[in-house]
Amino acid sequence: MNIETKISLSRAETFQDQDAVHEIFSELRKEDPVAWCPETEDGSGFWSITKYDDIQFVSKNPQLFSSDRVHGGITFPSQETRRLRNISRSKGVQSKFKDLNILEAGDSMIQMDPPIHTKHRHMVAPGFSPKKLSNLTPHIRERCVDILNQLEGRGECEFISSVAAELPIQMLAELFGVDQEDRTKLLEWSNVIIGGDDPDMRLDTDHVVTALTELYQYALDLHQKRREEPGDDLISMLANTEVEGKLTSINDYISAFILLIVAGNETTRNSISGGVLALSQHPEERQKLLKDPSIISNAVDEIIRWVHPVIYMARTALEDVELRDKNIKKGDRLVLWYMSGNRDEDKWEDPFSFKVTRDGPRHLSFGYGQHLCIGWRLAEIQLTVCIEEMLKRFPDFEVKGEVKRMRSNFLNSIKHMNVHYSG
Repeated sequence: MNIETKISLSRAETFQDQDAVHEIFSELRKEDPVAWCPETEDGSGFWSITKYDDIQFVSKNPQLFSSDRVHGGITFPSQETRRLRNISRSKGVQSKFKDLNILEAGDSMIQMDPPIHTKHRHMVAPGFSPKKLSNLTPHIRERCVDILNQLEGRGECEFISSVAAELPIQMLAELFGVDQEDRTKLLEWSNVIIGGDDPDMRLDTDHVVTALTELYQYALDLHQKRREEPGDDLISMLANTEVEGKLTSINDYISAFILLIVAGNETTRNSISGGVLALSQHPEERQKLLKDPSIISNAVDEIIRWVHPVIYMARTALEDVELRDKNIKKGDRLVLWYMSGNRDEDKWEDPFSFKVTRDGPRHLSFGYGQHLCIGWRLAEIQLTVCIEEMLKRFPDFEVKGEVKRMRSNFLNSIKHMNVHYSG
């Protein structure tokens, strides 16, 4: 594979053509599964890790491969990501929060290594306990039914804004313990954070400054309210739980708040939209679910494998390591391509076929090891409920027209998709 193709993996526009990217990854898995990819943005480079077992190995060995922001964090920043970071540190934002260096020193659990990662993770773990999720499930179904009821009689809808984005952001507002009216702002802030590489979603600097300022002020106000009157919501857990005898710093709280906004809706939104698209494109598989709804839970695993809502996570080598006869040096960056690992021919028979009855290992879409997404089960429940209710009400749903994907090499996000249906 030529150097230019490897370099292209650091570019958001490359991932607009999913078939072409899968071809790149298929060749890498076969010819060069631990491949050095020069990156021209800043003169550095990274190792592309494309095999399932290797991704698991790196993920479960934090003593060798760090997620810590000090070492580089979990993404490799694009030009637009750097722009957003610079804006957040600009005088226009910072001057409004004179006592804070917001995002300069703040960390969230996704950018931490054990043991501190484990302690921060435990802060919000009660919000995702089996009992909590069991109690939430009826609320998820009620909200999903209400959302779908609004589509009846219309015959078509723009599915992302009507359903795929709406259900998870409603549930996020509930988990935060805030009014449902606030969900519009939560969604807007999430899009500002993740959409910088997409020309349709990119805002000018003034709009970004305004959005970030609103986000920070909202988070700070909510922190004060939950300190004064704590509840059983996620924000109360962040604001009142002590780690090593100390309350979470405001900077870390802000970073955790941002993580929850993005992770709390993006993976679920992408799974729902991608799942509906997959079932539309494979009507014979959808028919299996209509005939036997008991296999929907199995189908959910296949949907998440197929969709890979998060395309990659990154790590940094803490010491010299040999992996598949490649010498990875201390300080080198490694990109774990979940998108590729989920198509590993050594793990699944015919991995490029979508099969709702598939057996096999668990997908990598929500990560692995200590950084397995803490909300993975909540995402699965929302996806399960949405597919169940869609099949009940609109069993002939069909995606028509162009499916527009967000330009990103980090999130596999659909930003516009029209769905037609009877009823």
